[in-house]
Amino acid sequence: MSPPLACAEPRQAGCTLAYSGKVKKMPTVILITANGMGRADIALQQTLMAKYLSLLEDQEPPPEALCFYTEGVRLVTEGSPVLAFLRQLEARGVQLIVCKTCLDYWGITGEVRVGRVGGMTDILDAQMRADKVITL
Repeated sequence: MSPPLACAEPRQAGCTLAYSGKVKKMPTVILITANGMGRADIALQQTLMAKYLSLLEDQEPPPEALCFYTEGVRLVTEGSPVLAFLRQLEARGVQLIVCKTCLDYWGITGEVRVGRVGGMTDILDAQMRADKVITL
């Protein structure tokens, strides 16, 4: 049996795409909308978020941005158990975009310790530039 043909057109019958061994990863944006991860006791939610962010630090390439809104903005404020992980991601060039409207609503604007306070326009721009958007 002969090997499959490499084709210029991906849907050409009897052919496979030539594979160079390199997979191009596209920009990813992660939306963080809760003060933790999942639906459980807050301590478990925050433990899961800490684990997720610690594993995210080792991903290549890292995501383009993490966008925080609604209860998620609490993760970038004083006392958050994930601040160290977020600082490390920011040091790697990951944008941390924090919703100003949400911070104002909760009255915690002065407690932000990491990231850049922005508006919904900034979050929308990050989403529209991304090839993949993940919501936690």
